[in-house]
Amino acid sequence: MNKSKIVVFSVCLSVLFLTFLGSCKDLKNEEIPVEILDEHMLDRRVNTAIVDSLIRQVYVPIYSDIYNQTRDTRTMLTATLSIRNTSIRDSLFVSTIDYYNTQGDLVRSYIDSPIYLKPMESIDYVIEQQDNSGGSGANFLIDWYSKKQLNPLFQAVMVGGLGAQAFSFTTDGIELERE
Repeated sequence: MNKSKIVVFSVCLSVLFLTFLGSCKDLKNEEIPVEILDEHMLDRRVNTAIVDSLIRQVYVPIYSDIYNQTRDTRTMLTATLSIRNTSIRDSLFVSTIDYYNTQGDLVRSYIDSPIYLKPMESIDYVIEQQDNSGGSGANFLIDWYSKKQLNPLFQAVMVGGLGAQAFSFTTDGIELERE
């Protein structure tokens, strides 16, 4: 290896090391405001009336925090709700995306009118790690419909860490009987 490659390698390694050190500062004592990310919002409203008999409902469990060692110690997690249209030909229509907390109270509604996902399109909503509004028993209720038989995928991915260990896990949505 020649000297110029060694210098470039050393500079890159130094930058990576300094970046790592800067990201390791203790954030426990700092209060970080919770910002609700909406950059994944689709500006694609549906103009047609919804046929109530077509609407199906899915429940997706979210763990925005989990117990760690005792009931009084919790680890906050980042959770992502993912809605995926698995059809290669037909659109998926979504009329409700509501986030509920452990007590069953509505925390927020993510859409105020129906939207659609094109074939093979996905959309996701992030519950940030600092957002403790949901709790360990948080969940999403999603109302959706289609003009043809579809099998969309509704999942949540939770990511967190304890010390130097990181972990992630998923949950799947289950279809509910509409009342």
